[in-house]
Amino acid sequence: MSIEKMRKALTGISGVHIVPYGKDGAPDGATLDRVIDRVAAAGIHNIVSAGNTGEFYALSPDEVRFVHDRAIAANAGRSKVTAAIGRSLVEAIALGKRAKAGGADAVMAHQPLDPFAAPQAQAAYFREIAEKVDLPLVAYVRSDAMSLKDLMGIANHPNVAGVKFATTNLMLLSECVRASDAKTALWVCGLAEGWAGPFYAVGARGFTSGLVNVDPARSLAIHAALESGNAAKVRELVDTIAVFETLRTRYGNGANVTVVKEAMGEIGFTVGPVRLPGLPALDPADRATLIGILRNWNVLPEKRSGSAA
Repeated sequence: MSIEKMRKALTGISGVHIVPYGKDGAPDGATLDRVIDRVAAAGIHNIVSAGNTGEFYALSPDEVRFVHDRAIAANAGRSKVTAAIGRSLVEAIALGKRAKAGGADAVMAHQPLDPFAAPQAQAAYFREIAEKVDLPLVAYVRSDAMSLKDLMGIANHPNVAGVKFATTNLMLLSECVRASDAKTALWVCGLAEGWAGPFYAVGARGFTSGLVNVDPARSLAIHAALESGNAAKVRELVDTIAVFETLRTRYGNGANVTVVKEAMGEIGFTVGPVRLPGLPALDPADRATLIGILRNWNVLPEKRSGSAA
């Protein structure tokens, strides 16, 4: 997989798929296949497997490997597949090497959550993975504690396809873009559709999305408007997802995956609850709000769509 092809995919949508669970609480491979097939068939550019919307930190290492394998197989070469890796450096490198052997196009390294991690050492963690795993790396940066020098050391590494920038510090992102050579550094909006407009304005390209699980066409429409420079259309489309995304931020982002999974249940996918410490279920008021959103989007099955709120 050439790094140039992966960078091209990253300028599109990186859709982070959910992980459905069966009645036994284990990942449900057959339903996962349906989830991946739907996202790939819609034309999402890059499918991210075992990302945060896929409950990476709630999965065991064996489950992460299972999810990677099913996603790669179900995609069947239609989209790029990026296998998310992380935790200890030893685990991340081992997962990355296995993902390459399994046919992944790239790996995405989650930023370490160690409470004693030094910013410059977090940057070194990304660089070490880029050195040891022979696949293009997407560095998932969730903190603005790293210096401009450290961030550029990640972005300019020859095996780093892009930086998934997932902090609202647009001043820092602007500095990163200004210091970058577009041929060697790519900055991707890591805060989904709602933040993609401001990120594009300062030079980022592409965005990540959990919405693609529920309504991939809506996400693709936002991307098309961004790429065409139609700011008014971007605002109009983002307005239609604002309440959905706000619901996801409830309880300190604890409802982030819950909203997506309950929406999936409403449109016909039995995916099971979110694992602890995520929020297992929405309260009745939030659930009613969610159903109203899905009805407005016209994604509910006909019988469900016609029922009373």
